[in-house]
Amino acid sequence: MAISSALWSFALVVGLLTLTPGLDTALILRTSALGRRRRASGVVLGIQTGTLVWGAFTSLGVTALLTASHLAYTALRWIGAAYLIWMAARMLRDTFRGQPTTDTDDAVQVPSPGADSITGGWRQGTLTNLLNPKMGAFYVAVLPQFIPPGTGHFTMGLLLTAVHVLIGLLWSAVLIGFARVVQGWLRKPQARRLLDRITGTVIGVFGIRLALSN
Repeated sequence: MAISSALWSFALVVGLLTLTPGLDTALILRTSALGRRRRASGVVLGIQTGTLVWGAFTSLGVTALLTASHLAYTALRWIGAAYLIWMAARMLRDTFRGQPTTDTDDAVQVPSPGADSITGGWRQGTLTNLLNPKMGAFYVAVLPQFIPPGTGHFTMGLLLTAVHVLIGLLWSAVLIGFARVVQGWLRKPQARRLLDRITGTVIGVFGIRLALSN
């Protein structure tokens, strides 16, 4: 398999994966739709940081140890599930109490101090991605198949991962642009609570599925 052919084939696979609605999509849409532009950018960068780490670890063979170790995989799975369920519970709790959600301020309809920060978004995006062991399993199963014989495993693995990151950044830009279209409607506190209830439910379902998966 030639390098160019491997890149295009891998781009098709991860492109379809990126377009599939999931946890990353929910986080980006929710954060951007609430007017947290800097935080939304941080979430995107954090998600792609996690993707880059998984790709680098796979290229080094580290994640193969994770998938081979039932104990390590199970521990990471439970930690990731607990984090997602905790994040979802905070969102849902605040909306049903009629309080401003974790990183919003419904009372004044502007970002509360520190809420709209790239650092906070980056931390959330990175943790969400790195605490999902299925990302590691996906890379272990898929990435080696697209590394042509005779090429440097680590270098080619990082190049393929860069393709995934680029596609993720482009799709995230589309999601952020769409979220800004509906931002005016979300100035209403009721609409913002509805968005957080939907997002919190989606995140919670992902967390429960992760906890119950093998």
